[in-house]
Amino acid sequence: MPALILIVFIDLLGFGLIIPILPFYAEHFGASPGTVTLLMASYSLMQFIAAPIIGSLSDQYGRRKVILVSLAGTCVAYVAMAYASTLVMLFVARALAGLFAGNIAAAQAYIADVTTPENRARGMGLFGAAFGLGFIFGPVIGGYLTEPVAGHINFHFAPLSAAGLSVLAAVLTILILKESRSVSVTSVRLRGWFSPILAAVRRADMKHLVFLFLLVMFVFAGLEATIAMWAERQFSWGPREVGRLFAYVGVVAAVVQGGLIGPATRRWGEARVVVLGLCGLVIGFAAMPLAQNMTVLLVATALLAGGFGLCNPALNSLISRRASSESQGAALGVAQSGASLARILGPAFAGAVFSTWGRHAPYMIGAVLLLFAIWIAWRMVRASESTKFPS
Repeated sequence: MPALILIVFIDLLGFGLIIPILPFYAEHFGASPGTVTLLMASYSLMQFIAAPIIGSLSDQYGRRKVILVSLAGTCVAYVAMAYASTLVMLFVARALAGLFAGNIAAAQAYIADVTTPENRARGMGLFGAAFGLGFIFGPVIGGYLTEPVAGHINFHFAPLSAAGLSVLAAVLTILILKESRSVSVTSVRLRGWFSPILAAVRRADMKHLVFLFLLVMFVFAGLEATIAMWAERQFSWGPREVGRLFAYVGVVAAVVQGGLIGPATRRWGEARVVVLGLCGLVIGFAAMPLAQNMTVLLVATALLAGGFGLCNPALNSLISRRASSESQGAALGVAQSGASLARILGPAFAGAVFSTWGRHAPYMIGAVLLLFAIWIAWRMVRASESTKFPS
């Protein structure tokens, strides 16, 4: 698993390079706030389509091959982004990156292969920590790479650097990542790549988990898509300051997912940890409109990062534990597809609300929606206790 975590970190470092510059890159071509959020959504639309397919293919052909092909495709997408000369080309490049981002499901399935059910949340937490570390360093580097020189921002350096990191991750995949699937399991030919996807979504408990995952991601994706524009209007920030904020969020998320999620789930179970994380998210979203200074902003974003850092790996662990060993990739792919759907709808909704009702509106509405998520999660806790299922 350490090899996979390193590869994921390098891949997400490249992803993090792009995040703080993307809104400014789109605005460079004359995009409105609503169009910027649609650009974010284009990535997720392709991930929504690809994630369950890639996850299912990894069940049949192995995780390593799928991860390697996805990294190669991601590299091509970043190069296309670097040389985009119109907003349409930027949309195409971002959509291509989303198509190959389905490898997240394969990577999570790899973790499910090499961990016991009791340690799965910790494994998912380390996976999430790699995301967080990518967001610590990636946005900071991306912010400096796009620092204006004589009033001009160079948007080529960050995507090209991200492409180089994808190449490095692919080389490491070839050299140090071993296949996690046993020959006896990998050789099983399921009835096409779509059959295990259907099997994963037919179960009632899986539907409830995926819906909860979708709801949390819907709200959080709206935050990710609008926070750069919010900070620009609230504090007159540019790419460098936004990159530093993302880095701070990454530190908090990495600490929670890398160090706290394992002990928390062993003590309280995944379902209760989800409820705890949702409470942190509600408070964080409600505090965002009150952030008139750095102190309040740092507290609010710490609650947001910590809450999401608890929810995400705990939900992924619950989904993985309810899936068979032959359908880990498909089940986690369905979850990622749901998250991608949320990343399509969430940014579009948040962007429209941002443009219509002001910069604070997406966060106020998000807090209300997450109260509903707490109700769903608490019902999940009660159900798991009544059925004696180990959450």
